[in-house]
Amino acid sequence: MTDKGHELSDDARTKEDGSPLRRGWTTGACATAATKSALHALYCGAFEDPVSLRLPKGEEPSFALASEALGSDYAEAGIIKDAGDDPDVTHGALILARVKRGMPGCGVTFKGGVGVGQVTRPGLPLSVGEPAINPVPRQMMSAVVEDLAARFEESPDVEITISVPDGERLAEKTWNPRLGIIGGLSILGTTGVVHPYSCSAWIHSIHRGIDVANAEELPHVAGATGSTSEKVVQTHYDLPDHAMLDMGDFAGGLLKYLRRHPRPRLTIGGGFAKLTKLAQGYLDLHSARSQVDFDWLAKRAREAGVSNACADKIAEANTATHGREIALEETVDLAPIIARRAQETALKTLHDAPVVVDVMVIDRQGHLIAHEGAKGSEND
Repeated sequence: MTDKGHELSDDARTKEDGSPLRRGWTTGACATAATKSALHALYCGAFEDPVSLRLPKGEEPSFALASEALGSDYAEAGIIKDAGDDPDVTHGALILARVKRGMPGCGVTFKGGVGVGQVTRPGLPLSVGEPAINPVPRQMMSAVVEDLAARFEESPDVEITISVPDGERLAEKTWNPRLGIIGGLSILGTTGVVHPYSCSAWIHSIHRGIDVANAEELPHVAGATGSTSEKVVQTHYDLPDHAMLDMGDFAGGLLKYLRRHPRPRLTIGGGFAKLTKLAQGYLDLHSARSQVDFDWLAKRAREAGVSNACADKIAEANTATHGREIALEETVDLAPIIARRAQETALKTLHDAPVVVDVMVIDRQGHLIAHEGAKGSEND
């Protein structure tokens, strides 16, 4: 996914004009910077603007305030999140931090305001009932409190409330509802830096989805390459929403984490082209990082019995689906072959993990065109 005018080169590190992609800052970094400025105002009456922040890996960005408010017992600062050139749904969101003095001995406490989600399922790095402010941002904000409290000779007992006014709407475009985070966004970030197109947030969500599935001991989970195939898989097996892992193009991110944190059964669903790449052995199915090998596809068709002339046409096909259509002219369906080969790649990646795998190939109209049945180790 790219913004118009910011098309990526094949290595996804620069724009087409050769200029570097611009980094951004996580919601956690913005919340921490806002906390620092607000706490400065609470202690001395003046907001820091711009406010500088030292991030976990040593970067020291400065953030301009978008809003500020100072009351008799609180201070609040807001920062607009800048995700750089990353296609992040939270880009442009206002991140607010309101700070108040806490009860003596309470330390730093965190509350979720408007637009910050609440954890409702186990398996995440936060307890059920907690606001979805992740551990590293909490550590960063706690460090800010410790530093400023010492500087101004104040008590480090502080209540921090993080809000994102449009967060509940934005969260509908994220995986939070499926992970059991309701009512808004998560405040995220382990380094404070958003690296454009690093895909780390997506893979993070896959991992958290598996953690939730493990915590709830789900016997069957599924990953799909897109919404059409996901709907077919979920309906076929009547799986709950939180059993559906948001695999997308990141088959490797899903399979490698399941290898370390297995569930008894996995279904992989996807379109013919995406699963052809998995069948070839690719674990990243994005078009910028893997391509259908039409010579490989033609060889599989020839092994299945098509004529040399037909195989030659497949080798020159425009798309993988076109290649399948050519093979069907000689009554050879490549979809079951792709399903079986994709399953082999998945099982190889899982190594000896106790996971059985089945693969469903689904066409663009949502029809199941091939299904390779469950195979693998069932031993827990």
